[in-house]
Amino acid sequence: MSASQELEKAATNYALEAVRLDKQGSKGMAMTMYQKAIESLLKLVHLYPEYSLNKVYIQRAIAYQERIKMLQGAVPPAPVEMRAEVENITWGKKTEGDKSSYEELILTEKPNIKWEQVVGLENAKRAIKEAIVYPVQRPDLFPLGWPRGILLFGPPGCGKTLLAAAVATEIDANFVSVDAASIMSKWLGEAEQNVAKLFNSVRKSANEGKPAIVFIDELDSLMGKHSNEVGGEIRVRNQFLKEMDGIIDKGKKLHVYVIGATNKPWDLDWAFIRRFQKRILVPLPDHHSRLLMFKLYTADLQLASNVDLHELARLSEGFSGSDIRDVCQAAHLKLIGEFFESGQAANKLAKPRPLEMTDFRQILEERKPSVSLDMLTLYNRWFEAFKAL
Repeated sequence: MSASQELEKAATNYALEAVRLDKQGSKGMAMTMYQKAIESLLKLVHLYPEYSLNKVYIQRAIAYQERIKMLQGAVPPAPVEMRAEVENITWGKKTEGDKSSYEELILTEKPNIKWEQVVGLENAKRAIKEAIVYPVQRPDLFPLGWPRGILLFGPPGCGKTLLAAAVATEIDANFVSVDAASIMSKWLGEAEQNVAKLFNSVRKSANEGKPAIVFIDELDSLMGKHSNEVGGEIRVRNQFLKEMDGIIDKGKKLHVYVIGATNKPWDLDWAFIRRFQKRILVPLPDHHSRLLMFKLYTADLQLASNVDLHELARLSEGFSGSDIRDVCQAAHLKLIGEFFESGQAANKLAKPRPLEMTDFRQILEERKPSVSLDMLTLYNRWFEAFKAL
């Protein structure tokens, strides 16, 4: 057992013992156990500062500290309902008032993104249509089955999430959005069950004739290669492998798809890479795409006649889609700030001046692309090694 696994297990055991003693009324010993649980959790955070569960550990430590204060009489005694929650604070237990962490994964509002809202990315859109849209529309034309694991990788802010949402809208699928924090949840002992519930739910949806998409954002944080893993993370990764094997079973014709998005494909474990039959680079926008983005993001803004969107597209080479949106937003905010500072805003009939080319140029001079050339080289190198369109 690794050091991280030992600390995780020790923290769990201390917390369980603290709750048992707390319920018995042994305040002094309970406080000692709570404190030991806190120390173990904080040690985990200190030793593994980049670990995805650190927020969970810190929340648990704070909750235990609050309980210690209650036992010391530093705060008023908690009402019965609150005491019940504290008693069930250990991992693997939930209170009646808590919502299932699995249910929190499901978007209450379905994405309503159309293909035309995804500017550019024609190669990525074509690959996704071939893998998901066409098999849903005419499954009889696919005797060999179809890919069910789609990996979208590339620089941040280039439309990976937008692509997943658009295809969910296109096939009217149940869309389940997942991230490492919500999968692991504050009930660490239930993480594997959450994964099993997730896949059982989407399989049921598909069997009832409703396609389902599981979208895993920041895939590397859940399925990346880690030199130091705690037990909970290993179990969840293994459960994901098992569930994905069940989905990509060649003998099944289920319309269940797992779309993973990552900015760091090189951090992914090979065991997961090979389960994504389609591996698609979502690149920085080219000149034409940047032009379309400037048209999209300035559509509701008042522009002066000297604003040349073609020139802005040229000047913004190397910028991501989100960078371009930020440029348009920053230029507009600066204009509005100028309008307020001039005192004109007090007059309800007054309007800001139109945005001019110099406004955009000034913002572009003050900003650098969020993706470096070195990063682009890494993406292209990984694409050449692992591409599967």
